[in-house]
Amino acid sequence: MMRLDSQEADTPLFGDDDDDATALKRKSKIKHPLATFFHLFFRTTAIIVYLLCEILSSSFIFYMVTIILLLSCDFWTVKNVSGRLMVGLRWWNQVDDDGKSHWVFESRPATSKKVATNSESRIFWLGLVVCPVLWGVVIMGVALQWANLYGYVRCKVGGKTDLRRLATDYLGSQFFKRAMAKQQGP
Repeated sequence: MMRLDSQEADTPLFGDDDDDATALKRKSKIKHPLATFFHLFFRTTAIIVYLLCEILSSSFIFYMVTIILLLSCDFWTVKNVSGRLMVGLRWWNQVDDDGKSHWVFESRPATSKKVATNSESRIFWLGLVVCPVLWGVVIMGVALQWANLYGYVRCKVGGKTDLRRLATDYLGSQFFKRAMAKQQGP
């Protein structure tokens, strides 16, 4: 294992070839079909469940837990299996005795006989880039919705009103009302 501070991988991004000699070594077949399948399965299934959640179940909790589990499985699979097998890359974070965090990046040595195929490299990088872009659309939707909510709440309560104070006062009064109701009994 070797620790790298720079990107010195023998697998080019998006399957770009360095030269004709390495291109001849790389075959277009998929050497790790199971890793390739699960590299795409968890992430695409999470997106499909998100898009079809209202059809699949009316329970918000059910589909949110399902999506989180699928994305967690995806994270683990990509980090620990498909990155290593499909493109010869892996990373992790370790904390030393002083509590300082260190990122460790590894790539398969250029002299290794295990060379990633063009097909696996393309599938790996395509899946790694496209799915976050699709989730970015959702994040933009949430950000725009929050901006609208914030703007209209400020319009309703007045532009100069401190929203934190207003929220704290409201929550405090609700807590006080409940406490008083419990003390008085049924």
